[in-house]
Amino acid sequence: MSLRFHEIAESNHRTLNPLTDEKLDLLGRICSIAPGSRQLDLACGKGELLSRWAADYGVQGVGVDISKVFLEAARARADELGVADQVNLVEADAATYEDSPDSFDIVSCIGATWIGDGLQGTLSLMRRHLRPNGIALVGECYWITPPPQEAYEVLGIADGAFTSLAGTAARFEDSGFELLEMVLADQDGWDRYVASQWWTISDWLRENPDDSDAPAMRDFLANARRSHLEYGRQYLGWGVFVARPQLP
Repeated sequence: MSLRFHEIAESNHRTLNPLTDEKLDLLGRICSIAPGSRQLDLACGKGELLSRWAADYGVQGVGVDISKVFLEAARARADELGVADQVNLVEADAATYEDSPDSFDIVSCIGATWIGDGLQGTLSLMRRHLRPNGIALVGECYWITPPPQEAYEVLGIADGAFTSLAGTAARFEDSGFELLEMVLADQDGWDRYVASQWWTISDWLRENPDDSDAPAMRDFLANARRSHLEYGRQYLGWGVFVARPQLP
């Protein structure tokens, strides 16, 4: 799925993941964020997490993303919430972004562990930015129950990319992190994130029938419906996991 496809499919989304507003607020309460905390959000999308936490908790944040479209929406959201002076939004590759080492109280990557070729690689990227007592927030899929083999192809997920909840915890531990907490998306959150994209894409196809990407977008829409209804709802979970580096 190309970046443009994401920008089209999620054009009406404010949060680019399955967490509802209520669960996003719960995550903030769980993290006990101190005023003035510094946060780095890698692959920040439309910046909802940063802007909301800047407004609610006084976070000073840096958001990094490769999408000009999403960053434009993020800047508009920061202006809307009156926190533009607290949030710096940077167009860059989150996998190679450099800042002062060990300088952030919170480093987040919510649903984009592809930046490190998976959870463990992403945790390694995040760790270099994190203060010794800081926390890492990672949005990641997991298997609710082991899926049939055909689900991997239909969902577009490589075998071994995700594991069970217990396996996810083990991956954190193997990466030198202690898993502290988690906020899991529920079925309604998944539906609102995934199913609402179908209408958005359908509208775009009606308005842009001659676009060069229209045939591929039609195929994507058909597969998105099938994959979610046939396999995603039953087998695929998603959550934000809160962790910190293990003590030496």
